[in-house]
Amino acid sequence: MLYLVPTPIGNLEDITLRALRILKEVDLVLAEDTRTSKKLFQHYEISTPLRSHHAHNENQAAAKVVEDILAGATIALISDAGTPGISDPGFSLIRACVEANIKVECLPGATAIIPALVASGLPCNRFYFEGFLPHKKGRQTRLLYLAELPCTFALYESPHRLGKCLEQLAAHCGAEREAVVCREISKMFEEYVKGTLAELAEKVAKNELKAKGEIVIVVAGKEKEKKKKRYAKED
Repeated sequence: MLYLVPTPIGNLEDITLRALRILKEVDLVLAEDTRTSKKLFQHYEISTPLRSHHAHNENQAAAKVVEDILAGATIALISDAGTPGISDPGFSLIRACVEANIKVECLPGATAIIPALVASGLPCNRFYFEGFLPHKKGRQTRLLYLAELPCTFALYESPHRLGKCLEQLAAHCGAEREAVVCREISKMFEEYVKGTLAELAEKVAKNELKAKGEIVIVVAGKEKEKKKKRYAKED
């Protein structure tokens, strides 16, 4: 079978006992970057063999993994941080295993999106997750779509694109729309900076908000326009 095992997004203590047991018991662990995963393995004394499995080789590697599992191997898939398949490699392999009637089991665990939403202070009973916006083609379409959502939405962004992204969100959603920039979740410099989209964009421009580390942007949904009450005129 194939196990999908979430790994810590920062603090190495954010891994479950079950995840550690599975990583030690399987025959092979597929890792997005074996150099990154070795640090986790050394910390928890995991000696299971590692094989590289990333976005550039995933489609070609999936067939070999399916073949290995059908031959009797039990394999785990991990990404550099968080849950495999969530803005990380994994989809092609998972799909191939499902089509081959291989059991796929995903362990619950770390992901940046949930802590960011809950700690943002914005409504999270309903939310939309965008992942990473397209860099060029399709970006405008996605921004227009997000601007009209009635619920809170969240997206991932890289540090060097943070300022531009906030400016574009302000232009499409409105400068006064509430938002929170969540940075380095679970790490030493964890930070939640709240404000309007315009205020946050200005903070980045003035270097008052450090554009470093892993970033989640959480934005309030579009408020419903209040219907104007019409009063009938008395005769």
